[in-house]
Amino acid sequence: MANAQPLRIKSITEYHRVMGLPKPEHPLISVIDLGTLPYLPGNEPISLVFDFYSISVKKDFHAKIKYGQQEYDFDEGIMFFISPGQVFGIAAEKGAIAKRSGWMLFIHPDFLWNTPLAKTIKQYEYFSYSVHEALHLSDKEETMIINIMQNIHYEYHSNIDKFSQDVIIAQLELLLTYSERFYNRQFITRKITNHKILNRLEDILADYFNNENLAEKGLPTVQSIAETLTVSPGYLSGLLKTLTGQSTQQFIHDKLLDKAKEKLSTTDLSVSEIAYALGFEHPQSFSKLFKTKTKLSPLEFRASFN
Repeated sequence: MANAQPLRIKSITEYHRVMGLPKPEHPLISVIDLGTLPYLPGNEPISLVFDFYSISVKKDFHAKIKYGQQEYDFDEGIMFFISPGQVFGIAAEKGAIAKRSGWMLFIHPDFLWNTPLAKTIKQYEYFSYSVHEALHLSDKEETMIINIMQNIHYEYHSNIDKFSQDVIIAQLELLLTYSERFYNRQFITRKITNHKILNRLEDILADYFNNENLAEKGLPTVQSIAETLTVSPGYLSGLLKTLTGQSTQQFIHDKLLDKAKEKLSTTDLSVSEIAYALGFEHPQSFSKLFKTKTKLSPLEFRASFN
């Protein structure tokens, strides 16, 4: 079963059919109260991939959700986001009972067609976060999110008219904005976990730039650093922006420049030798980055120490 191909759910209507739900009232959007969900997956894990967006608030779900290599047990108020094409796994706990609560919102990209949200929804980085980077909601936050879900649910079940899409889109934008606010709060309030990540990042980059084989390894990438930290690139970027005001790439560049300054001020290596030693393929790229960041060329910086 572990090697089975994921089950691809191409439409919201298909999801309703698979889960034993009535046909959705709109083919491109659906709001589901988990308390009314008749189907709970068996203990055997299955992998799924949706061709639409999924936003979930889950509590007492008695099922494990897996995305990438991380697994999460939804026994408290948790919110997570899945974009079209992401593979995730789900399995009920052994002996799980049917008790569960929460909401699931499905939006097909076509529902957003010809609205500003069609483009801006891709800017919300949390759609690329892993499940273990889910949003932990406070009771107050959970109430706010569920109220918005219920507003969308009410509009969804009302008579569809020419205003329906605009009302739902407005509620969805509010939901996404609050989610971004709550994630930023989480980066701050979950200080111990996040500062451990920041400390590990510092250590990883220090080891990387002190490596004698850096010329062969090349410059570190955001993807490779995130993989080493076992977090998604988007989550790492959001965390760093909140804690340091920098993107991951900017943070890497700062550590790189610290090492470059050290070599320029304490060795007689040429600028080209330093560039190659730091993993640059072309010395010109190193010099350009150095001047952009410091307003001085590498030679001007070196001269300032003499």
